[in-house]
Amino acid sequence: MADDRQHSRRRGQGELEALVLSALREADGPATAGWVQERLGGDLAYTTVVTILTRLLAKGAVTRERAGRSFAWTSASDQAGLAAHRMRKVLDAESDREAVLASFVTGLGPDDERLLRDLLGQSRNEGQD
Repeated sequence: MADDRQHSRRRGQGELEALVLSALREADGPATAGWVQERLGGDLAYTTVVTILTRLLAKGAVTRERAGRSFAWTSASDQAGLAAHRMRKVLDAESDREAVLASFVTGLGPDDERLLRDLLGQSRNEGQD
């Protein structure tokens, strides 16, 4: 009985989006929602898969093209791109961007701070080319 409850546990939206994106990246080309549903083992309803794909489309993480009466979907973003989009969305919703960014940066560990400095340096150098 415990196994049934664990198998049917509710997954968060971000987890479902990650699963759908992962399936799309494994496809040889554009894939239908039905193909994605099968690839994920069929434990998600078709309508749930379509809802997730539509949300990902609104976020710019996937593209779609007409395929008969439905759509074929393609991943336009990887996990890092999707996470970066969510971070920008949170930042855009705040009125004091400087305070949010300052708080974020001061909360970074030494390795992440060094990485951020390196990335900012690369970005600055690319702008000078």
